[in-house]
Amino acid sequence: MKRPALKNFRRIVVKVGSSLLIDSNAGEVRSAWLAALAADIAKLHGEGRDVLVVSSGSIALGRSRLKLPRGPLKLEESQGAAAVGQIALARIWSEVLGAHGIGAGQILVTLQDTEERRRYLNARSTIAKLLEWRAVPVINENDTVATNEIRYGDNDRLAARVATMTSADLLILLSDIDGLYDAPPGANPNAKLIPIVESVTSEIEAMAGAAESELSRGGMFTKIEAAKIATTSGTHMLIASGKIEHPLQAISDGGRCTWFLTPANPVTARKRWIAGSLEPKGTLTIDAGAVAALRAGKSLLPAGVIRIDGQFARGDAVVVRGPDTHEVGRGLVAYDAEDAEKIKGRSSPDAMAILGISGRAEMIHRDDLVVGPAGAIPAK
Repeated sequence: MKRPALKNFRRIVVKVGSSLLIDSNAGEVRSAWLAALAADIAKLHGEGRDVLVVSSGSIALGRSRLKLPRGPLKLEESQGAAAVGQIALARIWSEVLGAHGIGAGQILVTLQDTEERRRYLNARSTIAKLLEWRAVPVINENDTVATNEIRYGDNDRLAARVATMTSADLLILLSDIDGLYDAPPGANPNAKLIPIVESVTSEIEAMAGAAESELSRGGMFTKIEAAKIATTSGTHMLIASGKIEHPLQAISDGGRCTWFLTPANPVTARKRWIAGSLEPKGTLTIDAGAVAALRAGKSLLPAGVIRIDGQFARGDAVVVRGPDTHEVGRGLVAYDAEDAEKIKGRSSPDAMAILGISGRAEMIHRDDLVVGPAGAIPAK
């Protein structure tokens, strides 16, 4: 298959590992390298693309600031180092992006935030708003509240989950190595780079090696795992070297890397998941005007809802039916059943006043809604 071009992607997640960001000997940020990366990000941002950063480095920065000795840290030591390092990391990203007139927003998440539906929706909404404001979300695992030992590669998998959560169409993993080889290149001088992976097969998984540095918590194995998460959800992924200055520009110029391709796109994959993989917990019956609005690509507002059935929580899947009981579509509802009942048929401002909160205007946002073809079979 033909190698994709960076210019063809609209929303890009860039994962930066600790070993690239931090000079392990000095215990400080590689300032010149980060400034070059920020310039690459600014170029993509200036072309109208959405750019998100998943950044490691809080523990490494924290242990440097605290002058902790080398070697493994206990869980509570890692948490404490992360607490100190997160402040420094946020300031650094704010400054390097601010130099290009770009705002940065820090978001601390855990894998659970991307798996539990209500927290997933909250994180997704926050990131969507930052992108709407043309800020760059800088996302890091919230190591300060980790309940398990901090595992190798969490940020590779976390980056893949962030990419799928935000419907990104490309995930870039900047690494110590410039891609996937058919054998560990450090041990085999004849190892060959694989430029394109069309599908993550058992043979591809068998090529994964170990982590290359003290600061790397990943290694190729976790990058392959990230590729499986991303490509299954319709997101292309690539692994490229971050050891050079302007690594994103190098990718754009055709530099060495490995592309993991997907035949789907993130919107299609997400909507397929909503339509076919989630069990509906309730039904919203809507009026004819709302049916027309949904078929025109609009969101479902409370004003168009005339009946609520079932017990569901925010983020659950529900069936949407028209006044003739025909199924119009399915979606992820933004309110619990009890609150939805209170605000059905009301304007969005009235709904906010009734609930006493500044919630979301939509009952179901169009990004969380799959509308079926007209003339569906009515309910029995």
